[in-house]
Amino acid sequence: MVEHRIADWDNAYANGTNIAGGDRWPAAWDGPAQAFREKLLAEGRARLDILYGEAPRNRLDLFLPPVAPKGLVVFIHGGYWMESDRSSWSHLAGGAISRGFAVAMPSYTLCPQARISGIVGEVAAAIGKAAAMVDGPLMLTGHSAGGHLASRMATTTSPLASDVARRIAQVVSISGLHDLRPLMFTALNETLNIDEREALSESPALLRPRQGARVTCWVGGGERSEFLRQSALLANIWAGLGAATDSVVEPDRHHFNVVDGLADPNHRLTRRLVDE
Repeated sequence: MVEHRIADWDNAYANGTNIAGGDRWPAAWDGPAQAFREKLLAEGRARLDILYGEAPRNRLDLFLPPVAPKGLVVFIHGGYWMESDRSSWSHLAGGAISRGFAVAMPSYTLCPQARISGIVGEVAAAIGKAAAMVDGPLMLTGHSAGGHLASRMATTTSPLASDVARRIAQVVSISGLHDLRPLMFTALNETLNIDEREALSESPALLRPRQGARVTCWVGGGERSEFLRQSALLANIWAGLGAATDSVVEPDRHHFNVVDGLADPNHRLTRRLVDE
């Protein structure tokens, strides 16, 4: 008999301290992201600081391919809902743009200034704003907390407008957190303030997927066991609720470099997001 039990919940969800050289991130993303923005600005293919709401962080960046877009990708950043913003991730738009898609990247109000439920509403507003600017199919993706927010949009209780929700062709949750209840056992909850009611109403794994939902749960093979479990969990539960799901464990990737494939138009992560 093999018994699985977590004794230290903080360690179970601690990424940087459990990755060799983990203190390089998120700073390691800043240079490539800035260079990417500057390049697309010079080419007239970047629209920055687009307002989508009234809060200070309710802004998004939109990056465009050189020809009319085939559709729209929205990338939602992570940081445990309490860190980071869109400016560290711009370069990850490169793969989808090279395949002909526009890419929107929003920031949102962070905890504790907002609750997770409030962030869900802000992200829906950001997607709605971007979707009004770009026609065609809509692909949603996000990393870690962003994976939670992307998959949350594909539920029957999504705050997305129905006409926008119907455009969703694919959701790719990268190292996503799909069940919020374990986070209530961590010190993170001193900032997140998740309670049982919010965990039940905002955890994608505890909600029903929209009819016709297509969701890929993508995670690095070198990640913490909880991220592997959280990824498999959503794919498993939603498959039983009628969604088309897939669970992919990418070898030799940890929690931070698992997103790198999005910068490469030929990487299978990018292809899964926009081609299938």
